Order: sequence, then C-alpha cells, then structure tokens
Amino acid sequence: MEKHSLTITVEEADLDDLNHVNNVVYLRWVQEVAGKHWFKKAGKDLSVLWVVRKHEIEYFQPAFKGDVLSLSTWVEKMEGLSSFRRVEIRKGESLICRCLSNWIMLDAKTMRPKRIPAEISTLFI
Repeated sequence: MEKHSLTITVEEADLDDLNHVNNVVYLRWVQEVAGKHWFKKAGKDLSVLWVVRKHEIEYFQPAFKGDVLSLSTWVEKMEGLSSFRRVEIRKGESLICRCLSNWIMLDAKTMRPKRIPAEISTLFI
C-alpha cells in the first residue's frame, strides 16, 4: 500500500463564516488527492470512472487561512465494485481530519458499475 501526498495552503476562498476551512472544502480536497493518486498510478485510463458511494469524515481541529496542510491518501482495500480509500489531512503532526470513502468503479462507455480487475487492484494494494 503506497501513500500519495499533496501539500496545500489554505486560501481565503476555503473559509466559511467562522473563518476556518469549510466542510465542503475538505471533501473537495479528498476528491482532489484521490484523483491525483489515481492518475499517478493508473495513468490516463479513460475506460473507467469512479463515483463516490459514501464518505465518512471526522474533524479533529480547524484549519485557518495560511495554514500549510499535508493531504495523504491510500487505498485500504478493493473488492468487487468498491475501492475503500483513506485520506488524512494534517497540519504538521496534528491530525486535522480523516476520511474513509467508498468509491465505485464504472465502465465509462455504459456508465454501469464494473468489478475492479486484478490489474488495477495490484497497482494500489
């Protein structure tokens, strides 16, 4: 299992009315780091698509404008149609939030769910 990481700096547009990062922004970052990991490992394979079935996200402390955050992701397991992906967002050593997502593979032509082939699983597990 290989982790993929991305560093971001919190910008003004990421903030909510309480002046900390908006919950929706965390989910955008979860999708961004997952996409970058997919394309790094699988290349520009356009024969399949991924859709989210479920996100479980836990928040531990807020992040603010100017904070430098590290996003790390890895695939915990793949079985059947599902890929279970973890994301952790940290400021230094402090855990800001973590997320477990269930992604479903789709055939890009039919837009129907597709079993994850072994050659894809072996790229990530």
